[in-house]
Amino acid sequence: MKTINIIFIFSLLMLTSCAQEKNKEIKNINKEISTQNSSDTEWKTKLSEEQYYVLREKGTEAPFSGKLLLNKEKGVYKCAGCGNELFTDDMKFDSHCGWPSFDKEIAGGKIIKSVDNSHGMTRTEITCAKCGGHLGHLFDDGPTQTGQRYCVNSLSLEFVPTAKKEETTNKIDTITLGGGCFWCVEAIYENLKGVKEVVSGYSGGKTVNPSYSDVCTGNTGHAEVTQIVFDKTQTSLLEILEVFFTSHDPTTPNQQGADHGTQYRSVIFYRNDEQKKIAESTIKKLNTHVYEGKIVTQAIPFKAFYKAEDYHQDYYKNNKEKAYCQMVIQPKIEKFEKIFKNKLK
Repeated sequence: MKTINIIFIFSLLMLTSCAQEKNKEIKNINKEISTQNSSDTEWKTKLSEEQYYVLREKGTEAPFSGKLLLNKEKGVYKCAGCGNELFTDDMKFDSHCGWPSFDKEIAGGKIIKSVDNSHGMTRTEITCAKCGGHLGHLFDDGPTQTGQRYCVNSLSLEFVPTAKKEETTNKIDTITLGGGCFWCVEAIYENLKGVKEVVSGYSGGKTVNPSYSDVCTGNTGHAEVTQIVFDKTQTSLLEILEVFFTSHDPTTPNQQGADHGTQYRSVIFYRNDEQKKIAESTIKKLNTHVYEGKIVTQAIPFKAFYKAEDYHQDYYKNNKEKAYCQMVIQPKIEKFEKIFKNKLK
């Protein structure tokens, strides 16, 4: 009953813009389906001969020949076949291997990894999750903290400089949320349409750059949070909060299930007056119409975010076999996918 009431409240809040968003969604879906179902003839029309060889025939460009090999501009690297955003400039590094190299990908399942036994070798092939285009290979010999090297063909990429993206800057927003264990929250939002990036970390405390063990003592004052970057043309803060309030219990102080402590408190760290207004209004309406117990979710100004250790990032995706993932995170994801099936990536 609570879930139904939450969705009803949020439906009323978003009613005036619903029709416009639905039309946009239909157009985006049709465009995506069109790209995924392109025939070889259509791909040959869209791509140059060299791009077709790499993206559709799993070819490899000659080393040190790619135009993006030495590129150091600020911007985003997209799939040349469908425009799917794959990497950002801060993920690129100079590997001296002859092809553009990246130490990680943009979160959200942008890339598919599979075993490649061609040419007498066993390697990990990377392909675009949206159109299936061949990008290159992934190796575990990267010199950065991730230890990974995404070795990518320049021909499979399109680079969009930051200067060309300025006009869309106001479409991107960021919110920081704490709803219990950040492994759970991160796993859910990575699957929400319109979310560009989800990073687990710590906010709301007094200690600068705390470690996980520091936060677990409860002495730093930090909450486990996820920092969510989203495209306002694809989703809204109201939708972000709708997911937030249906994926955790906002009435239990400093607790989510078996997780106890101030680091597990329910909290919204707003960045501006608009976010504050939406957060406080949402809490007020839910308190009035949905929950028997009082909502204890805090809405407080954002001050600082400290990224958690690397092993916390994409935790569920990398540890699905572990008991906590299967018993705690997986049921939350299944509930999310059932309720928000029309908003999944």
